[in-house]
Amino acid sequence: MTTADHPALRPGFLADLLVAPHGPLARLEVVAESASTNTELAAAVAADPQAWPAPALLVAEHQVAGRGRSGRAWETPARTALTGSLLVRPDVPRERLSWLPLLAGLATVRCLRATAGVEAVVKWPNDVLVPAPGAGPVVEMAGWGTYRKVAGILCELLPDGGAIVGVGLNVRQSESELPVASATSLALVGAATTDREVLLTALEESFAQTLGRWQEAAGDAVEAGLAEECAEVSATLGAQVRVDLTGGGQVSGEAYGFGPDGSLLVREQDGTSRVLHSGDVHHLRLRDGAPAGAGAAAPAAVPTPSAVPTPSAGAGGDVPAG
Repeated sequence: MTTADHPALRPGFLADLLVAPHGPLARLEVVAESASTNTELAAAVAADPQAWPAPALLVAEHQVAGRGRSGRAWETPARTALTGSLLVRPDVPRERLSWLPLLAGLATVRCLRATAGVEAVVKWPNDVLVPAPGAGPVVEMAGWGTYRKVAGILCELLPDGGAIVGVGLNVRQSESELPVASATSLALVGAATTDREVLLTALEESFAQTLGRWQEAAGDAVEAGLAEECAEVSATLGAQVRVDLTGGGQVSGEAYGFGPDGSLLVREQDGTSRVLHSGDVHHLRLRDGAPAGAGAAAPAAVPTPSAVPTPSAGAGGDVPAG
């Protein structure tokens, strides 16, 4: 397909829907091209904070160097994906900002289930997967059967206390336009809609609702009921996993819960419990062979660390399918 086959986003139309007083945003900008919306938005906020009141959203029609897990870079064909970054300044204690990746994943799953009609799930902390009927197994996602990554998320903290949530959602890509065999797009899995304006509007509304509940509970995801909901959509809880740690080394065992800061709790074969704040998760065997998170373990209580995880805790990216 050519660019002409993919409709452009209409900034004025979207602003009428999403920017106050009619929507949740304080500012919306749509640009033709960006190397990385996370990087570009962070630089813009640093240069002129007053021009970017939160929540503010920067969307790129064509992202050419988006950043994902371990600094990997991706490019999406123009107008085939939703690639954007949301500036937020949640009124919560800074140590509770570690929940942002999981909450972003939850909001994305809710949007895709309700709007696109796909049974999305989350691989901790924030890779969003959907079933791809007819797809064969791939080495990159051993144990996942026909599930493929449709979206990735990268959360980064700003020096001034704000945060940027970068989301990349594969919408209209053909198989040949995807960067890896473990990726898919909404079009390829037969989603109910691939209208990027419909999806963007639904996604931002889902984010606003989720973050609003979180703020009302002063950032306590357990009290807000959001920790339990994150567990319900998690494909990681209940699975046998191997986690490649950010600083080196591996942890293997059963992922059995979330800590009160959103960390992943893994029980090793000798019964030792490990609390993980970042890492690359590989699913070795799913709970009962099912990727969905229904009936997953409830969040478990562990001491909350004083430090907020580094940006590497975001395992997705401002371009998806990594």
